Amino acid sequence: MHPINKHPLVKRYIESNHFGKLLDFNFTIIQPGNGLYECEIQKKHLATPHAAHGGVLATLLDSCMGVGALSLVCSSQKVVSTLEMKISFLRAVKPGDKIIVKSTCLKRGNNILHMEASMYNQNDEVLAKSSGTFNAFPKEKAGY
Repeated sequence: MHPINKHPLVKRYIESNHFGKLLDFNFTIIQPGNGLYECEIQKKHLATPHAAHGGVLATLLDSCMGVGALSLVCSSQKVVSTLEMKISFLRAVKPGDKIIVKSTCLKRGNNILHMEASMYNQNDEVLAKSSGTFNAFPKEKAGY
């Protein structure tokens, strides 16, 4: 586990991210700029009897890119918010699928970060791809 996972702002994010807990998301930061999210698709994640809701998948992708971006700015006492995001859903995500999402930073400016993420299942099949733009701002504005 990379030491950035123990940064006080990352720990506060874990404590305050009630939505991620509700959906049973787990994450780690591989290294600054690279997030990893995991989730097993359960009944509560489904939109139909055979497929996960796109909003759950969008949340996983957004969260992974956001944590990757956070890991790059937390040492400056900043947090991030999503400015825009694009998603391409490539395959259906089914009950019982073990989802892995990996993010990386494409470009980092002073306050703007461009991220991307890829979602895989337990068979290493690509399920979705996303890109997003994130704004870095002082932690106090977010209540930290």
